[in-house]
Amino acid sequence: MARLLPDYYAKSIFDVPMSFYKEQGITHVISDLDNTLDAFDVLLPSKRVVELAKKFSDHGITLIIITNNTEKRVKDYATALNVAYLYSARKPFPKKIIRFLNKNEIDRSKLLLVGDQLMTDVKCAKKGNFKVMLTEPIVKKDQWTTKFNRLFDRPIRKRYLKRGLLQKLEVPYGKR
Repeated sequence: MARLLPDYYAKSIFDVPMSFYKEQGITHVISDLDNTLDAFDVLLPSKRVVELAKKFSDHGITLIIITNNTEKRVKDYATALNVAYLYSARKPFPKKIIRFLNKNEIDRSKLLLVGDQLMTDVKCAKKGNFKVMLTEPIVKKDQWTTKFNRLFDRPIRKRYLKRGLLQKLEVPYGKR
């Protein structure tokens, strides 16, 4: 279970103050798209995602979208935000993401992966040895492929919540 325990937890990426990223030394946020930033069937960024991307930019933090979805799904979305993206990332396997980070000379110690799934996002970050923040899904509906992962995600997440492991955003796990 420890391999699925995120470093940080927040109800949503929209609830995290910019000061948190600065205090943690984060210069790059690599965010999942579907159910982390917007619902899987939203083709262009919502107003709150546009505002979030602007806040990141204003605070010197680079937002990058990393998704297992197709280029068709993410290209127009990321272009509308003027952010880099990686599609078909193959999470939970970090190899393609690490190649992308190395190619773009991004220091893994200064990045945070944000996502709504234990089985893909958190597992990938743990394997890739970078920080990860778990969020709650922003909507209840999922793609059929994600529904399968949720069958494993829900009981583990409930256990973490019951044990108080997903309570406090500001405190990295293991450093309480």
